[in-house]
Amino acid sequence: MGSSVYVASVEGSTGKSTVALGVLQQLSRRVGRVAVFRPIVRPDTDRHGGRDYVLDLLISHDAVDLAYEDCVGVTYDEVHDDPEAALDVIVRRYHAVAEQADAVLVVGSDYTDVGTPTEFSYNAKIAANLGTPVLLVLNGFRRTLDDLQAIADLSVAELTANHGALAAVVVNRADPKDLDQFAEALAVVGVPAYALPEEPVLSQPTPADLLAPIGGRMVSGDPELLTREVTGLVVAGMTMPNVLDRLFDGAAVITAADRPEVVLGVLMAHASRTFPQISTIVLNGGFTLPAQVQRLIESLEVTLPILETDLDTQAASAALTAVRGRLTKDSPRKIDLALALFEQHVDSQALLDQLAVARSNAVTPLMFEHQLIDAAVADRKHIVLPEGEEERILRAADVLLRRGVAELTLLGDPVAISAKTAGLGLDLSAAHVVDPENDPLAERFAAELHRLRQHRGVDLDRARELVKDVSYFGTMMVQLGLADGMVSGAVHTTAHTIRPALEIVKTVPGVSVVSSVFFMCLQHQVLVYGDCAVNPDPTAEQLADIGISSAATAVAFGIEPRVAMLSYSTGSSGTGTDVEKVSKATTIVRERAPELLVEGPIQYDAAIDAAVARTKLPDSPVAGRATVFIFPDLNTGNNTYKAVQRSANAVAVGPVLQGLKKPVNDLSRGATVRDIVNTVAITALQAQQGTPEQTRPATPPAEGGSR
Repeated sequence: MGSSVYVASVEGSTGKSTVALGVLQQLSRRVGRVAVFRPIVRPDTDRHGGRDYVLDLLISHDAVDLAYEDCVGVTYDEVHDDPEAALDVIVRRYHAVAEQADAVLVVGSDYTDVGTPTEFSYNAKIAANLGTPVLLVLNGFRRTLDDLQAIADLSVAELTANHGALAAVVVNRADPKDLDQFAEALAVVGVPAYALPEEPVLSQPTPADLLAPIGGRMVSGDPELLTREVTGLVVAGMTMPNVLDRLFDGAAVITAADRPEVVLGVLMAHASRTFPQISTIVLNGGFTLPAQVQRLIESLEVTLPILETDLDTQAASAALTAVRGRLTKDSPRKIDLALALFEQHVDSQALLDQLAVARSNAVTPLMFEHQLIDAAVADRKHIVLPEGEEERILRAADVLLRRGVAELTLLGDPVAISAKTAGLGLDLSAAHVVDPENDPLAERFAAELHRLRQHRGVDLDRARELVKDVSYFGTMMVQLGLADGMVSGAVHTTAHTIRPALEIVKTVPGVSVVSSVFFMCLQHQVLVYGDCAVNPDPTAEQLADIGISSAATAVAFGIEPRVAMLSYSTGSSGTGTDVEKVSKATTIVRERAPELLVEGPIQYDAAIDAAVARTKLPDSPVAGRATVFIFPDLNTGNNTYKAVQRSANAVAVGPVLQGLKKPVNDLSRGATVRDIVNTVAITALQAQQGTPEQTRPATPPAEGGSR
């Protein structure tokens, strides 16, 4: 059984779910198996399939792999019927969960049922019986320091009376100017104290939240856009020009369904580039839109959610004004904002140390992804995305900007990008959008490309034509320092992405070939596979380049390099041209990087399995412990990485290109949004390291990626 923490509050509306989500994120950075437990659940009868929305949010986190039913204690009804019997059930179910995890996040009840003193007392008793320290969350909204100190004192006294242990205090929803004062004052209770600012977005409802209070129905639009935040209401009871003057970003526009001119005018404004992007239209009065208007909306393929209700304007407005938003699993922007607030204002390492959460030696796929994102956020770089009109790129850009991973430039038609962004309900206002067809930089790029390639017969007119291609334009941005790296390939071929880089950026001195690696994230460690994406049949010299480059890439990402040059033969047990190529490549690696641990030729089982290694190569420092696997050709490498990915449920991050002077990375055309986010983070990390040197890999960081 591992460590645990009980997140509890003494009242409702504290934003406890924000704190719980932040703690869960930090736990997933430190340990491999994280569980969530909710001692008392309240089913949501309106949404979430009747499930507790807080628990539903937390188990949707990538670090949690338990089913909802496994993480449930009891219901409020069971507590009312027999509190002691309910407590027995809670303890038993908690231990069943804890046995499956390295750390458990326990989230207390929500103050939607019984009185405040009784409910907190029961939560304190649960925490004491679970042996779990309490992270106390206080509501700082519109409260003075004296108010908070009084509540904290009462809470600590109640916790002590029930034999509970206080681990830390978090004041949430505080006035931003009071954060330091609150944290310092509350630290006198003897435990760390932190303060998070009030963030209105976290309390804003979504169109989906508006449906139940008005008995509403969705009549048109994309259901995925029901998760966009509603920032306020506009009651459109005036003429169309006056309605347009009152629109603002995220507004829910309320109008009667027998005012089709308002509906069409608002939809046109939403689709334009010169008016705010609203969140939804609510049709009231129980009317239906005229058939002609419905047909027009359908033909325009409108994605904006349009809701309808039988309530009149006054009743609908009153009901909607009272709706308060929640942090749910269907609110990706809120989730990223909540995580960012927690990371910015809470010393997570000190908090986990206070909770006695030991750091795991294993590196899970999720922990590796966290490491990538955290390192990119710590030193933001500028990445250009040439495929700016592709939906997956736009969705990834939205995530990257919200999480602060990188500064982004999107290439493409600004009108098309704006229209797609609005249709998808994304916020890319922080991104730069550049049109290679019309941007003034094109002439500068053409002149530079002509200078670089005139020896190959590229005249100025040809250069002007080439830089209108997004891959060339993006590559020129990187070459001239206007961007730190480029990521492409979701739509274009590998050749289309790499060719401009080879012609313009070129390879590192001493490297004969651009190659690639995949980070293979297995259950408890990360391995490096190269080359699985670029070179069909490398020569011995090229294979040596790939081995040295891959070792350097491993070091750059915190993995201690022990290089296995793979073949169908181990040592001198086999012969043939393929074995001789690997043997020669191994010799070249040892000559060029004498302090690098390398073994070859070696079979995969001897490289990865210590028992096999003891039989085949007992004295090798690499056999049975390899972390970098170099395949003899693309056929072997590509098939092997895919076989391991599918058979071992491994996460393959890549391909990551290596050997170029500046970072350019290629995506698979089947890349997911998550793949794109990871690749941008990797590219940013490569940019942080500056121009790569083709030398012996340096000593890796203390917290290596593989053990």
